[in-house]
Amino acid sequence: MSFELTKPILDRIRTDVEDGRDSSVQELLSELHPADIGSILDRLTVEEAVYVYRLLEPEEAAEVLLELDEDRREELLGSLTSREIAEDVLEHIDSDDAADVVSELSEEKQREVIALLDDAEQREDIEELLTYEEGTAGALMAKELVQVRTDWNVARAVVEMRRQAQEVEHVYTVYVVDKDDHLYGILPLKQLLFSAESTRTLIKHICDTDVESVKVDTDVEEVVKLMKKYDVVVLPVVDSEGRLVGRITFDDVMDVMSDEATEDYQLASGISEDVDATDTPLVQMRARLPWLLIGLAGGILSSQIIAQYEGQLRIDPKMAFFMPLIAATAGNVGVQSSAIVVQGLALGSLDGVNIFARLWKELRVAVITALVCGLLIFLVNLGLHETQALTYTVSIALFSVILSAAMFGTVIPLALDRLKVDPALATGPFVTTLNDIFGLLTYFSVGHLMYGLFP
Repeated sequence: MSFELTKPILDRIRTDVEDGRDSSVQELLSELHPADIGSILDRLTVEEAVYVYRLLEPEEAAEVLLELDEDRREELLGSLTSREIAEDVLEHIDSDDAADVVSELSEEKQREVIALLDDAEQREDIEELLTYEEGTAGALMAKELVQVRTDWNVARAVVEMRRQAQEVEHVYTVYVVDKDDHLYGILPLKQLLFSAESTRTLIKHICDTDVESVKVDTDVEEVVKLMKKYDVVVLPVVDSEGRLVGRITFDDVMDVMSDEATEDYQLASGISEDVDATDTPLVQMRARLPWLLIGLAGGILSSQIIAQYEGQLRIDPKMAFFMPLIAATAGNVGVQSSAIVVQGLALGSLDGVNIFARLWKELRVAVITALVCGLLIFLVNLGLHETQALTYTVSIALFSVILSAAMFGTVIPLALDRLKVDPALATGPFVTTLNDIFGLLTYFSVGHLMYGLFP
């Protein structure tokens, strides 16, 4: 059953904490999933959250810690000793999660925590994972997996699988490696049950050698694309020599996808760094101000364009009525075009697509859109009995800005992607401001020409 966090529940927990009714808090939390408990701790004060966290069993507490917001997790980790982190947290979670937790500690505390780990293999796994660059498959992978050798027979493989599975929470795939640990293939359960002629059959004769893998330095976005493309729930990770070193599961990829979506949404909204509603005003201002200043600069430039054509407005003040329409349409078309391109780049559907082919396709769409919108505004102005000069000016300018905005919205994200800059920037104030400026410039330029032809 889905849990809904309500104010009465929070008030009850706060009252129980204040009165020291530990058993009442434990009784309530015992029925909840770690993610739900994490939601509760995120809403409590730091002191209350620490108090409630210490009431949990170590294994459950470790899982809850992973569900917390980063800021709250950092606060809770700060309240724990190095020994508590090593024994009560890291020993109960997978290596990839353990490495993430350790990475949030200061360098001094990292060394203390790692030194306190009793399991030498776990210590080595965490130290290895911390060496990989953030945003790569190596930093995302977990070391826990089940593997068998090509030269083992079925009987030995089954014994080893049972032994290794005790250390792995979820067994999605059994990997097959050679004597030097190079990835050879995978061992589907169906093959093991129905293809082996006897318990003496060698694994290399029944395994599947067609397996997708990624290297430790593969970008996580590429990992996401591969898992989507091949519809797999787990991907093996190999080193530069092809040796199996870990695996990436779909739940890790979902976290990456969520983070990437949040980042792209913020960039498209003109927010230059990761912030949320709980951050201080100074942090939020620092993230939002740069693009606001760019928009301000664009507005100043637009006002200067209007000032340059002040004489045009004196001839026909009604031209001012259509300025918002031109600017808004240019901005909307640019955002639409860039959003489609950014989505294609994110999903990999534009990989290998010729840029000129993409431009030609967008141009055809833009021409049809521009014709429809231009003709519609032409008929509206005729119905309003506007002058010939104004009617033609608005229609031609609208047609022109739709075409230019569509091209800007297509070219800019493609160019940013080539320059290794997040193309999501193109769906925000960047393209909108540029199209506003170009739209007004086009509008007044066409107006200058039309009012010369139709005095």
